[in-house]
Amino acid sequence: MTYTYRIILEPDEGGFHASVPALPGCHTWGKTIADVRVMVRDAIDAYLRSLIADGERVPTDSGFELFETVPAPKRSQSALAHA
Repeated sequence: MTYTYRIILEPDEGGFHASVPALPGCHTWGKTIADVRVMVRDAIDAYLRSLIADGERVPTDSGFELFETVPAPKRSQSALAHA
């Protein structure tokens, strides 16, 4: 069986922070994106093993990412133009 989870990557102190929204508290860090991807797979594996060992349900990820681009408020645009 396999599981698929969304991973959120964010720049963090000279590296990258990864979190797994469907697995509360499942976070890790890596120096590069490649490093953090290895680390987050390991973190997910440990998290799932812990759930299974404790007889708990393994959650699925039913969420999705959505990005919206919105114009800056007019007041901010004019303030930026004068900066």
